[in-house]
Amino acid sequence: MCSVCGCSGQASSTERAELHDAQGRARERPHVQDNRDRHEAHLHGEQRLQHSHHAGHDHPHHPGHHQAHGGQALVSRGADLSALKVAGMSCEHVIQVGRDILGKNNRIAAENRALFMADDLLVFNLMSSPGAGKTALLVRTVSELKRSCPIGVIEGDQQTSNDAERIRSAGVPAIQVNTGKCCHLDAAMIGEAYRRLPPLTRGILFIENVGNLVCPAAFDLGEACKIVVLSTTEGEDKPLKYPDMFAASSLMLINKIDLASVLEFNLGKTVEYARRVNPKIEMLAVSARTGEGFGALYTWIDKQAAHQRRALEDTRR
Repeated sequence: MCSVCGCSGQASSTERAELHDAQGRARERPHVQDNRDRHEAHLHGEQRLQHSHHAGHDHPHHPGHHQAHGGQALVSRGADLSALKVAGMSCEHVIQVGRDILGKNNRIAAENRALFMADDLLVFNLMSSPGAGKTALLVRTVSELKRSCPIGVIEGDQQTSNDAERIRSAGVPAIQVNTGKCCHLDAAMIGEAYRRLPPLTRGILFIENVGNLVCPAAFDLGEACKIVVLSTTEGEDKPLKYPDMFAASSLMLINKIDLASVLEFNLGKTVEYARRVNPKIEMLAVSARTGEGFGALYTWIDKQAAHQRRALEDTRR
């Protein structure tokens, strides 16, 4: 079990790499899967990065399959210490493995970031709970922005390629990453998926993370900014219930604002709660259905692009 979010426990690709390295095994990598001919899939950008797992592949006696994804949070967030003792693990061992997992991920994220910067690519990591409207928001966004710059999308879900197909139907290349029982995308998955997209130099890459308000917050993917999407249907207090997600995000998009009056959603409370967790977080109210607030979103994206260009120019001097 993942003790950060409680999802049923397969290791992420970076965690498996740690375990395999320790045991002298070959590194396991995600693979591309598509129902069509491989060559045709490459031509049409229809690749699907399949990070799949099967019940027969479980290794319940390997300590790494019981590790949390959040380093020191393994103990501070209420890990069952008696269960760890039954499994033959000390707290020190669990914490160290957690740190190693994040350390491996962060090294790969740094490589991703260097690659993105070399390509002058602006990268956003969109996170939310399931059903908040990330994909609908992305479809509208990429449909409108594709006229001004190259756009690509990496979609993360446990199964299916439904979301990537929705993006492709909007005329934008997308790679689907299926994580199986893993609860988040990691940097290794993103690095491999990015290499399967067409060139996006001086463009924008959107990463739609797995629907989960816990684990994705802990994993750097090499993005410029994390964006959390909160739907008005979820209530006002999500920032207080899931503070790490909102603390890690640069922008909170309050989606489905067109339903706020029907739901008696209190926008002021949401803003107050989010600022309590992260005083620097920026907020925009939008509706993926009506397009309300998207002008302000595009202005914010332009601001991030200008900031990255200045940073890039500074590094080249």
